Amino acid sequence: MARQDASELAHSLGRQAEAVCRHYLSNGHRQGNYWQVGDARNAAGRSMFVRLRDTPKGPAGKWTDAATGEHGDLLDIIRESLGLIDFADVAQEARTFLSLPHPEPEPASRRGLAPAPSGSPEAARRLIAMTQPITGTIVQTYLRGRGITLLHGTGNLRFHPRCYYKPDDGPTETWPAMIATVTDLAGKITGAHRTWLAPDGSDKAPIGTPRKAMGDLLGNAVRIGAPGSVMAAGEGIETMLSLRQVLPDMAMAPALSAAHLAAILFPATLRRLYIVRDDDPAGDGARDILIERANAEGIEAIPLSPAFGDFNEDLRRLGINALRAGVRVQLAPEDVARFMALAA
Repeated sequence: MARQDASELAHSLGRQAEAVCRHYLSNGHRQGNYWQVGDARNAAGRSMFVRLRDTPKGPAGKWTDAATGEHGDLLDIIRESLGLIDFADVAQEARTFLSLPHPEPEPASRRGLAPAPSGSPEAARRLIAMTQPITGTIVQTYLRGRGITLLHGTGNLRFHPRCYYKPDDGPTETWPAMIATVTDLAGKITGAHRTWLAPDGSDKAPIGTPRKAMGDLLGNAVRIGAPGSVMAAGEGIETMLSLRQVLPDMAMAPALSAAHLAAILFPATLRRLYIVRDDDPAGDGARDILIERANAEGIEAIPLSPAFGDFNEDLRRLGINALRAGVRVQLAPEDVARFMALAA
């Protein structure tokens, strides 16, 4: 990305400096015209100050850590608080944040907002606006319990500590949840996917339907990593994150269901698509449709098949080395060197 583009992103974030701090530095608090927190990684404390308004001393968003002498802008805060490495991931997270509504943290009735239609893209965007990064939350605990530890570039995964769940019969409940942001090819938020979790993150919540999607899903996906000429698409979030444990640099696109996988839209740059199928009739049908659609657009389509029901089951039952070996023999040879992580 050009330096000018990075500067423009930082300037846009600076116009919402307090919202950025509330979102990524949730362990801090406002102190006059500054946000005060322990450090850029969101530790509790008071040594770091983020300027919330433009002043003669500098623009909004600039920060200094008095304990270490570190300083930077709001892009640095996004990078450090989420543990991101690649600037492309930082920029994607910043654009995702900037596309969200960021009201002051007060009830919608006091802000004068009309209720969003249930299940609509606007309702999804408002839900995502109330989430926080997954670093240090029970979402990490839940994913770690499923063998998933590499989480760079997963800014589209969020945490909501008290997400509403309405059972078919009975009163509305609240449970912690992993919220996945669904976007179109341009990065616009079109929907959200909720996975309600047990309070300790040990498993999904003990409710009738622990996973539900909302918004406009057709053709869209939860995008993890920036797609180039090669990407992988599949159904489940955990399935795709499991594959990413052995292909850490390949872009992944969980489409959330077999029907939506069959309809996923292709980035203009795509030349090879790995179709990650679940081992069931619906997965076979999605694979066949997607191969036909990809080939019609001049895109090479290669199915990736698990040994068991899906790649998360492979990871948990066989271990990462066996998963790596099973995936390796299914890849195009040039992609082994380009994307596959070396065995530890």
